[in-house]
Amino acid sequence: MLKKLTLATAIGSIVMSASVMASSLTVGFSQIGSESGWRAAETAVSKAEAEKRGINLKISDAQQKQENQIKAVRSFIAQGVDAIFIAPVVQTGWGPVLEEAKDYDIPVFLLDRGITVDDDSLYMTAVTADNVLEGKVAGQWLIDTVKDKPCNVVELQGTVGASVALDRKEGFGEAIDTAPNIKIVRTQSGEFTRSKGKEVMESFIKAENGGKNICAVFSHNDDMAIGAIQAIKEAGLKPGEDILIVSIDAVPDIFKAMLKGDANATVELTPNMAGPAFDALISYKDKGTQPPKKIVTESKLYLPKDAQSQLDMKKDLGY
Repeated sequence: MLKKLTLATAIGSIVMSASVMASSLTVGFSQIGSESGWRAAETAVSKAEAEKRGINLKISDAQQKQENQIKAVRSFIAQGVDAIFIAPVVQTGWGPVLEEAKDYDIPVFLLDRGITVDDDSLYMTAVTADNVLEGKVAGQWLIDTVKDKPCNVVELQGTVGASVALDRKEGFGEAIDTAPNIKIVRTQSGEFTRSKGKEVMESFIKAENGGKNICAVFSHNDDMAIGAIQAIKEAGLKPGEDILIVSIDAVPDIFKAMLKGDANATVELTPNMAGPAFDALISYKDKGTQPPKKIVTESKLYLPKDAQSQLDMKKDLGY
């Protein structure tokens, strides 16, 4: 039962600033896991953004399993958090648990991935990049690089069923559809991990004449690309020259690979998804402001000439 407010308390509540209100907020964050450098960066940046605003952030690592995320969401509901952030491992299967959050008036914010539900009022907003655009940018870079040369591409997909993997595949496909000389000859999930990316790339190389039939790798994230680079080297080929490498995320290790001449291009996915979500939450709690259904972050193409400055910048930011 709620306690009655005294007059002084009521007046204090009315004049409370957004910064004070932020410091009283507790947010539960169901993070997919730590399967990649980008995911680790997102977690680190989320903690830093919460600390800047005085928000108590509780993070649960789902180890890439939706059932763990659902358990975490139910735990956050039981704890009575002020909001729940979810980086959903897959698009579907979220309706029932989000209904539970709605029943308790706990707003849900999606970070870096979308979901498919019949009722989109089950979440407040999704902070995400334009993942289709990321794929298009990667595809256009390849078109501009190979020009009229025939180019067989192997694709390292992200987690099966993840919105980000579906979108990046769609965008890349739309781009290269305009270039009849470029075609995807093999595609398989590398599960967004470095080890699986290496394993899948080894199978691609074996199937494609020791890699000699492969012109380029399109990887849905940088970590799988790093794994592919290792496989290419072990096959006696030169990544970045014999086989072009274009990926998405812009994490430090891909820039290190660029400085070695092993990678050619990456499209940035900013790890700061939590910052805009925190700001939207504070505005909603303080003023009742409803955020747009989608908050889109910026995506940029980076090349080897950008590698050192990007490494320096990311080091300064702590990841």
